[in-house]
Amino acid sequence: MLPLLAALLVATAPPAPAGLVNVGARLPDAVLDIRYATPDNFVGRPLYPVARCLLLPGVADRLGRAAAALRRQGFRLLLFDCYRPLSVQRELWKAMPRRGYVADPATGSHHNRAAAVDLSLADPAGRPVEMPTGFDAFGPKARAWATEGVSAPARRHRDLLRQAMASAGFSVNPVEWWHFDAPGAAGLPLLDLPLDGPLDPSRAPAPGGAAP
Repeated sequence: MLPLLAALLVATAPPAPAGLVNVGARLPDAVLDIRYATPDNFVGRPLYPVARCLLLPGVADRLGRAAAALRRQGFRLLLFDCYRPLSVQRELWKAMPRRGYVADPATGSHHNRAAAVDLSLADPAGRPVEMPTGFDAFGPKARAWATEGVSAPARRHRDLLRQAMASAGFSVNPVEWWHFDAPGAAGLPLLDLPLDGPLDPSRAPAPGGAAP
């Protein structure tokens, strides 16, 4: 993008969010398994400098309500990904340039808006429970309502997670049982704040269209 055009887009962007919150500090019983901070992801190398889960305050509040509901049922949240810088989205797109699997950085992901979370469930000891697939699986069993080849315990755990998240206002991505979007995410600006730096939302670039 030409520098002048980029500057004009930033200048006409709606106000950036007031700030992001550290979900790991807010939900100390959540298990952090931030995959893009490790080589255990579909790209095969770390993309984040730190394992940190950041979300907009209102989104974090909703996640806290879902966590409380699941805690009463004997489960803890297992967090795979939260806010994702737009620069990392570009790296994911280079590795898998397929809409439906990875959001095109030209329009952005709701992760880039700090309004989406990828997660699963853990037992009280923090051990992952059985789910239909692993994180970032590309295949039919990853669909939110898949039944073929999915065990009864995996369906039960997946559905408990979806019900708790839906009760808190999140919507599931139909092709990824682990991905949930907060309401109103599409209208928020894209962010490229460093995960290991100060949370300065004034650096938000121009918003794009919605993408999972």
